[in-house]
Amino acid sequence: MQICSQCQSSNLDTATHCKNCQADLSQWSQHAILLKELQDNPRVSHIRISVSGDCCPACAEAEGAYAKLEVPYLPIEGCSHNLGCRCFYMPILSELFP
Repeated sequence: MQICSQCQSSNLDTATHCKNCQADLSQWSQHAILLKELQDNPRVSHIRISVSGDCCPACAEAEGAYAKLEVPYLPIEGCSHNLGCRCFYMPILSELFP
């Protein structure tokens, strides 16, 4: 499920726009907002896609660390899990403390 950051409604993984407020989910889903924040953070050197233990083959293939501008968007295209894509972003920091 994709969560719209504008109205907090749940949307299918395949949705491009929020069913409630019509926001563009490529910009306004919670995943899209977090990805942008991680990419803009100078302390983040890479972004890891983390998957659940029972993920589908598409998500298992996407698991790993990526350069900030090369990380795939979530939900993973082709996810076939019956609960939908449950992947999430995790930052890899270049420094822990200022």
